[in-house]
Amino acid sequence: MKTRKLGNSGLEVSEIGLGCMGMSFGYGVIADKEESIKLIRKAFELGVTFFDTAEVYGPYINEELVGEALEPFKGKVTIATKFGFNIGGEGLDSRPERIRKVAEASLKRLKIDSIDLFYQHRVDPNIPIEDVAGTVKDLIKEGKVKHFGLSEAGVKVIRRAHAICPVTALQSEYSLWWREPENEILPTLEELGIGFVPFSPLGKGFLTGKMNESTTFDSKDFRSTVPRLSPENLKANLVFVDLLKEVALRKNATPAQVAIAWLLAQKPWIVPIPGTTKIDRLTENLGAISFELTNGELQEIKTAAAKIKPVGDRYSGGSAKLINR
Repeated sequence: MKTRKLGNSGLEVSEIGLGCMGMSFGYGVIADKEESIKLIRKAFELGVTFFDTAEVYGPYINEELVGEALEPFKGKVTIATKFGFNIGGEGLDSRPERIRKVAEASLKRLKIDSIDLFYQHRVDPNIPIEDVAGTVKDLIKEGKVKHFGLSEAGVKVIRRAHAICPVTALQSEYSLWWREPENEILPTLEELGIGFVPFSPLGKGFLTGKMNESTTFDSKDFRSTVPRLSPENLKANLVFVDLLKEVALRKNATPAQVAIAWLLAQKPWIVPIPGTTKIDRLTENLGAISFELTNGELQEIKTAAAKIKPVGDRYSGGSAKLINR
């Protein structure tokens, strides 16, 4: 496993990370704890050094899981976690006192002395981003946090935050079927020297090729509310999977591996974090580093994808808009 630096920050991590959310949150079932610990440690054994969690996943139990699983590897891994939701209430909460409270609690659950990368989970329109960045800057000075990150933030917010406290990484959705970040986000990150961590690099599982128009989700699985994954839209969107399958066949790879390899080829400071609860899927995803897409193949994918329009929003209630105040 090679490593990549997240922008100009000096933070160096494995070129593919592991998103741990699904082990405790989002899919209607909490995975077996011992199996999850085994999977996280297997990921480390295979070269993964970048692990992503958040206090809201569970809530709390995902951080506890990650902390227990990675305790034997202290100093050898990078753990990212997040603040910003009003747990036990509704909506967002990035008040400075709340950020500090989350940091202290996350440090205990993760069994670490300093949070490697501390993201604002979603931009809070009620709290000036300067106050958020300033609070994290103070936490960095105190040694409780090492790097500051944002998630799903727009260009204006990124610039304002970065002016107060250098932003190491932006985490937002990015995949072959959600390419909005290419318009303004990626050029801005490149200009400012900020790394990019795509979540849902496999389109919430869709780009693995394991779904079809007959696929349904349990009511407790958040994907049951995603318009893009409704039965009628699934059928229309399979053209993306067909494209990946065509390339995968030639590369002796899987659609998931091609989808991840495509992301890795976009910029050298992009580090995707596919999530899974299965070791065989973990090894499949990490297999994306075993080959490279040629310039010709990348152009082929780009040309074909440009002619395809995804059907359905990526979240219920309309596509989540990047907050850009």
